[in-house]
Amino acid sequence: MRILSVFRPQRPGLPRDVKVMLAAAFLIALGFGLVAPVLPQFATTFDVGATAAAVIVSIFALMRLVFAPAGGALIGRLGERPVYVAGLLIVAVSTAACAFAQDYVQLLVFRGLGGVGSVMFTVASMALVVRLAPPESRGRVSGAYASAFLIGSVLGPVVGGLLAGFGLRVPFLCYAAALVLAAIVVQTQLSHTPSSARSSGDRAPAMRFAEALGDGAYRSALVSSFANGWATFGVRMATVPLFAVAALGAGPEAAGLALAVFAAGNAAALTFSGRLADSLGRKPMLITGLLVAGLATAAIGFTSHLGWFLAASAVAGVGSGLLGPAQQAAVADVIGNERSGGKVLAAYQMTSDIGAIAGPVLVGFLADQLGYGWAFGVTGGVLVLAAVCWSVTREPLKRIEG
Repeated sequence: MRILSVFRPQRPGLPRDVKVMLAAAFLIALGFGLVAPVLPQFATTFDVGATAAAVIVSIFALMRLVFAPAGGALIGRLGERPVYVAGLLIVAVSTAACAFAQDYVQLLVFRGLGGVGSVMFTVASMALVVRLAPPESRGRVSGAYASAFLIGSVLGPVVGGLLAGFGLRVPFLCYAAALVLAAIVVQTQLSHTPSSARSSGDRAPAMRFAEALGDGAYRSALVSSFANGWATFGVRMATVPLFAVAALGAGPEAAGLALAVFAAGNAAALTFSGRLADSLGRKPMLITGLLVAGLATAAIGFTSHLGWFLAASAVAGVGSGLLGPAQQAAVADVIGNERSGGKVLAAYQMTSDIGAIAGPVLVGFLADQLGYGWAFGVTGGVLVLAAVCWSVTREPLKRIEG
């Protein structure tokens, strides 16, 4: 029974405010998934080539990266909820404007503005989750939050593909509506009082970035965030589809299957990884997840049959699902519930975005010069290096006695 209690610890239900955040996360991910399949195709309707269409996707990530520090500073000045709601509304307006863009330049500008709002609500939502999640349930809350995003992101492209049949502009309007609904949910249903709503004398102090950087757990979290951004959000989306076609001689459907089985592996791991992060600790889950994801990712580059390619992709998804909740919970452990962590979380988010931007470029160069084996091998090595960093770092979870 004692062993079972480790794997299935008795925990109280999630707070109502956390459930509100989960509902908003689902709506956001669902909406984003609506436009993801049609955005490049919509860009080409303005008589531009594939490169220009790709820039429309990249400008969003670039603006997120550039404005992340400002988003963190705004949270310190205004509080989490106002920045969260404002970010959602900025993306809603910019997305609706994309639907009415008359030329490529307008689409580029509107999509770039969406990146500004996106980083605002991303960092603010992380800050809210840090403040709302009970210390003993941070892993479980992070896992539930990731699951809500995953479910929405899986359903979104399916619905978006159907909506595109009514015109490529329709998914953008539906995404804008989903964001407005999410903003209303957060503004009206979130009962937690953020730091900015307190009197100035009671306002929670902001954690300085230098203070967080002095903690080895935070430094390791930055490394693993960069590695995860490189592999999961960068190489998986940009290089895996190319490998499926160039190395395996498979069609685009093979790339879609690889992304699907990765998501399936991720979802399977998320069903228990958050609870284990709360019972076993953050380090064991992070090290295990990084090693599993790293070895599976490296193996992708050496597969020659579709079956092994899909199997390695699924295992990589499991690794990502193991490390994700523990990583976010570890950052929350560093910040704590009584401090505002806007700037600290902004830097944490930036490392993931930098990895997602730099990873595909460097891996693409390696694939061209040395082959896909080297490309995926280096990506796996980056994840393994992050595991090594965590192996010499303190356990951030503080046990509650009694």
